Amino acid sequence: MARASTRPTSRDVAQAAGVSQAAVSLVLGEKWRGRVSEATADRVREAARDLGYRPNLAARNLRLGRTRTVLLVVPALTTEFFAGVYTGAARVASAHGFGVVLYPSPAGIGPARDPFGSARAALDGVIASSMAADALTAIRGDQLPLVMLDSDPAGSLGAATVNLDIRDGVRQVADHLLALGHRRFLHLGADIASWTFEVRARELAARLEAVPGTRLRTARAPISIEHSRAAAETALSAPGPRPTALVCDDDNLAAGAYKAARRLGLRVPDDLSITGLDDLALARALDPELTTVRLDAELFGERGMEALLAVLDGRTPPEGDIPVELVVRGSTAPPR
Repeated sequence: MARASTRPTSRDVAQAAGVSQAAVSLVLGEKWRGRVSEATADRVREAARDLGYRPNLAARNLRLGRTRTVLLVVPALTTEFFAGVYTGAARVASAHGFGVVLYPSPAGIGPARDPFGSARAALDGVIASSMAADALTAIRGDQLPLVMLDSDPAGSLGAATVNLDIRDGVRQVADHLLALGHRRFLHLGADIASWTFEVRARELAARLEAVPGTRLRTARAPISIEHSRAAAETALSAPGPRPTALVCDDDNLAAGAYKAARRLGLRVPDDLSITGLDDLALARALDPELTTVRLDAELFGERGMEALLAVLDGRTPPEGDIPVELVVRGSTAPPR
């Protein structure tokens, strides 16, 4: 009868590498620098690789006092953008032996206010969108290592922040429309109290104010196609010269604006240019396809997770906003 194979231990690695078990722990725990030589570290890693050794994560986590679990707090689970954020965060987390739990904020469609009883007892850290920040107090997530996404660096509870370069995205939209010759603008803003949407409104107003002869009106709506259709239809039907360009905070708002234009007998882009922000799959399903700002949601999630890992390790997370890109499609043209 064949003898069952046994799982290699740190002692086996130590014997194969000709070092002590303490040296193996230092090397595989990435704490060897200044304590063992680089040649010794290479020898230990090679022995572990040859033996197929895998550390006992449960025992190591118990010693470290970690659960190796991170909470990602998002506004809702039904949003394509935040699905991408989760995918990116989970990919980086998995590479470092962490798991990611999704928690939609109470304003979304999620579970009870506190899914853990005590977040501090069940989690190592939290990544949260500014649009879901209210959930942090409910689950006491603000008392854990924290990274805020899409948040004001000056007012994020002292947490690390990771941001997309939304200001530049809005500047790219404004400059594109101005170069086409547009001077009458309607801003269809998201009716959500959030730093990221405040930035969009301020940046658009500032950019247009710098160009003589421009006019800017604003309408707001919840992020839904039907709400944005109603808001855009009302704004475009108001007395006075009709805007020739409609700048939307989100691709879903832009889809509602398309419906409003059609109801009013306006053609896109002949009578009305429309832009979005996100570059969701919806942007390519509209006809004509939507000019919008591409936000790399998966990279956003990756950077958020990398920042949290840095915080957990006592390192300073990398600085600098994530670049965004204007994607010009068929929904924008010079005004008639």
